[in-house]
Formats: sequence, structure tokens, C-alpha cells
Amino acid sequence: MTPTTILIIIVIYFGLLILISNSVSKKGSDNDTFFKANKNSKWYLVAFGMIGTALSGVTFISVPGQVGSPDIQFKYFQFVLGNALGFLLIAKVLLPLYYRMNLTSIYGYIEQRLGNVSYKTAAFIFLISRTIGSAARLYLVVLVLQRYLFDAFGVPFWATVFISLGLIFAYTYRGGLKTIIITDTLQTFFLVSSVFLTIYFICDSMDFSFGEAFEAVKNSNYSKVFFFEDWLKSTHFVKQILGGMFVTIAMVGLDQDLMQKNLSCKNIGEAQKNMYTFTGIFVLINIFFLSVGALLYMYAEKNGIAVPMVNGVARTDLLFPEIAFNHLSIVPAVIFLLGLTAATFATTDSALTALTTSFCVDFLGMDKAENQNKPNIVRTRHLVHIGFSFLMLLVILLINFFNDASVVSLIFKIAALTYGPLLGLYAFGLFVKTKTVNENLVPLVCILAPTLTFLLSLYSKALFGNYEFAEELIIVNGLITLLGLLLISKPATKNTRY
Repeated sequence: MTPTTILIIIVIYFGLLILISNSVSKKGSDNDTFFKANKNSKWYLVAFGMIGTALSGVTFISVPGQVGSPDIQFKYFQFVLGNALGFLLIAKVLLPLYYRMNLTSIYGYIEQRLGNVSYKTAAFIFLISRTIGSAARLYLVVLVLQRYLFDAFGVPFWATVFISLGLIFAYTYRGGLKTIIITDTLQTFFLVSSVFLTIYFICDSMDFSFGEAFEAVKNSNYSKVFFFEDWLKSTHFVKQILGGMFVTIAMVGLDQDLMQKNLSCKNIGEAQKNMYTFTGIFVLINIFFLSVGALLYMYAEKNGIAVPMVNGVARTDLLFPEIAFNHLSIVPAVIFLLGLTAATFATTDSALTALTTSFCVDFLGMDKAENQNKPNIVRTRHLVHIGFSFLMLLVILLINFFNDASVVSLIFKIAALTYGPLLGLYAFGLFVKTKTVNENLVPLVCILAPTLTFLLSLYSKALFGNYEFAEELIIVNGLITLLGLLLISKPATKNTRY
């Protein structure tokens, strides 16, 4: 597929999103629309659209790419099962709490339970974590666009990032969450269709029926799901299940981004139906992502296609775009492009909206009655939205400056580590009812905990007899934070309400 064709498709795609945004914005662009979607979102639209948010462009290209490693294969599905358990716990424990308190920002719970300093600390942790994580995810996909599109037109990398963020800003800055609910539903449709149609076209090119493809994947060297052999390794089943569950609780249930959509439903019953439905779709779609990976490697072996190299290093996350753009026909190439674009921008547009919401509510108090009618309040919200767009641009350019895959992995790890303190803060609030904290020391605990956790992971093999931490590291992080909060706590003067 030529770069010109790719460009035309992207222009049409974003033109459609901007038209939808303009249509939504005509019905209102006030703060209630931007932050809560007027609390009338349909649960089934939220459930379907959340798939696009949860499955980023990194998932779209990296999960299939990792399948080729003998030590990984379908290992990721263990983590997905842990995710599913986490989603169910969120639906049963956290969502009822958020609805009972009628929250706009979920960190309002910390304010009422632990106080203002703890509240600001929790909100700031989210802002840092989500900015870094979303920037790293967008960076990896912008690399694909740069390699297969913008390099052909001589467009520099910084301009590619600027254009990408500018397009997101164009269709989110007015309607906010109300726009996101609709556009992410459309983008998830493209994402899901892309996965199924990619499987179809690869099967067709290899003369496989779906039944034959299933048997080929099952009998291949790529389809091992469960790893019980060595509990010291990061791939062990128990580590993946526990890690997946607690990562989900922290990075979804305690994250304004995903929870903001849930809080836009009419009531707790609809929000829980949304979460249960979303969980089922999420598990199913990840099975197909892993199957795509196995089929890609079988196709590559059959046709002598090597994993693309970047700076002398094999990049498995480029195998999918390499095959889609350069070895299949125009139709599957278009389908891949739509799926990748949808996965990337459904995640980033939601993140920018959540970052704007958190800053406006948690730091500027825009949800408070006395601030609702202040002049230029919408203009201020627009400026905050612009500010976070530029902040993400700077983070991406900083990542690109190092131009090293290991740096990207480190940034993802740092972003994940920063969610551990949120886990500890909420655990203290929910389960330690008889104590309250010395607020002035809470920020220090929330800095020391991830720092100590990172050091433990760095030297785990030396300290714990070749033990490798996996995603269960977030549990350690949360426990260290909880212990720190207990050390700076004192008996509460009255019983806590929440």
C-alpha cells in the first residue's frame, strides 16, 4: 500500500470523527457534558467503546509480536484471565462506592476519607502515570506511521506527533466524554473488525479454513498458554493471574480514565452491566489477538519474512505492520491501518479527556457549585486540554531522543510502578477504618514506595535466589505503600463513613 493511500484513509477517518464531534457539540459543550456525558450514556455503548480504550495500539501490534518468543507464546492470556478477575472486583466493590458518593473524579473518595493532601497526591499520581503511559503507547504507534507513511513525505518525527495529537484535540476539546463515548464505539468497531478480518485474510493466503487455522495454531510452537514449570520465572501462572488482577484494580479501577466512562451511566446497575459485558468481550478479543500472532509467524515462516530490524535490533512489534503493508493485498492493509489507528486513538483521546477532567476537578474545583457559573470556565478547560496535549508531545519527543526500545520498556515499567501508591491509598481507606494518616507525610510515602519497589525488582535475582518479578510487582508496591501509611497513621477521632 502506498503512502498516499495511507494518507487518504487517515484523512477520511479523522474527518469522520470530527464530524461526529461537531454533531455532539451542537447539543452542548458545558462541563457536565465534558466530564460526565450528562450521566445518560447507554451502558452497551460504554461497554463496547471501552474495548478500544483498554486495547491500545501497543496491544494491537505488540501482543501478536510477542507470540513468536518460545518463552512467551500465549503467556499473555494468563494475564488476561487475571484482568477479568480484576474487572469483576471493580464492578462489585469500587463502582458501588463511586456511585454512592456521586463522584466526578474518583479521587474525591480519598479527599473524604484521608483529607486534602492525600487527595491531591492521588490525583497527581494519576496525572503523572497516565501522561507517561499514554505517551509511551502513542510513541510506539507513531513510529509505525512514521516508518510507513510520513517518512515518504519527508515529514519529521516531531511533526508526526504534533499532527496526531492535534487531530485528537480537534474532536475531543468541546464534547469531551460525550464525544468519546460515541467515537470510541466507532473506533472499537474498526478495531474488532480488523482483528477478525486479518485472521480471515491470512487464513485465505495460506489456504486455511477456519477449522484448519484453529488446528494449525493449536499444534504450533506458539500456542502454549499456561506456565507452571518454574515459579521463579516471571511467566509463572500464579504471578500472571495475581499480577493481572491487581494491575487491573489499580490501573483501571483506580484510574480516572476508564472509570470516567463507567460513571457516565445512569445508575450503578447499568454501570455493572457495562463492566460485565466489557469483561466478556475483552477476554474473547484477546484470544483472537494471540491467534493473529501465531498466524503471522506461520505466514512469515512460509514466505521467508524476517522480523524487521531497528538499529540492529529485531522489533517483533513491527512484524504485523510489515506483513500487512508489504506482503498482503490492499484490502487487508487498509483493514490493519484502520484497526491500528482505532486502537491508538481510542486510547489516547480517552486519556487526554480524563487528564483534563482530573486537573479541572481535582485541582481547579470546576465541579463545585460556586465555580459552575464563573466566566471563561469553558475557556480554562480548553487551555488545560491544550496543556496536556503539549505535555504528551514533550514526553514523546523525550522518549524518541533516546531512541531505544529498552527506554520504552523502562517508561512503561515506571508508569506501572506509579499506580502502586494508589493501590495502597485506597486499601488504607477501605480496610483501615479506625485510623487516619498524617497527611503531610503521605507524598513522601508515595515517593518512597515505588522507589523501593523498583530497587527490589532490579536486584530481585540477587536478593531472592533468581526470583523474577512480573506484574505482581504492583502488589508489592501497594503493600509497601500501605505499610508506610500505617506507620504514619494515628487513631481516627470518629468512625469513617466510607
